[in-house]
Amino acid sequence: MPTPTTPLDPWPYPCWIAHRGAGSQAPENTLAAFRLGAEHGFGMFECDVKLSADGEPFLLHDAELERTTNGQGLAGALTWDALSRLDAGSWHGRAHAGEPLLRLENLARWLQALGLMVNLEIKPTPGDDARTGRVVADRVAQWWAQAEVKPLLSSFSLEALDAARDAQPDLPLALLVDRWIPEAIDQAVELGCCALVVHQAFLNDRRIEIIHEAGLKALAYTVNEAERADTLWAGGLDGLITDRVDAFEPQARLGLRPGHRMKIDHLIAESASVPEIVPE
Repeated sequence: MPTPTTPLDPWPYPCWIAHRGAGSQAPENTLAAFRLGAEHGFGMFECDVKLSADGEPFLLHDAELERTTNGQGLAGALTWDALSRLDAGSWHGRAHAGEPLLRLENLARWLQALGLMVNLEIKPTPGDDARTGRVVADRVAQWWAQAEVKPLLSSFSLEALDAARDAQPDLPLALLVDRWIPEAIDQAVELGCCALVVHQAFLNDRRIEIIHEAGLKALAYTVNEAERADTLWAGGLDGLITDRVDAFEPQARLGLRPGHRMKIDHLIAESASVPEIVPE
């Protein structure tokens, strides 16, 4: 089996990743969400990036505007000037009324000012996969030029990842899958990905092992239950994307996988049990 063309050793990313900024705790993919996620101790975020009609990368999950803004229709059909005037916060509650859509460039500045990391999901408007992959990769290379750790670019779209790789071969890539697809491992390796990101319901110990055998890291989305998180960590998971920035705050602040934490706790307990030597 071929090996990934973009290995990352050691893996530079935090293992706890806040989904769309702060999950359901704030309006998704807005600066308000990222601020809240950071307040809960998360050092890495996942978010969705697409292009406006005039090529500006901005954050939005859906192709349509209705669910999370006061706009209507296809987001990618509007210019950034029109998109920038929309309210992307009121749907979540009065406290976030007037929160604007977020340009990727502004997010880049904010994250780097605080030393935070990000997984950017390339989320193309239907039919705009190649252009979105290329433009997002080029802008990431520009806006994170001085960053020691570059954003992890992921996508469900093979075409978008292929275009991103061709545009900026040195950026780390990850393939997203919404179910277990054995051929996805070969696809990820052929694209030069360093990770496979799988819907958590389709991961188990053996599948995580298979991902690792291919030279890839294994990430899961979206894990919101502590018991399920513990099971995945025990199986060797490398990264976990969650909505529950509140519930997992202590673990995120610690910044280590639970398995590592347990070893550290054990060493601390052992050192505490050593009797103190009192000089005579």
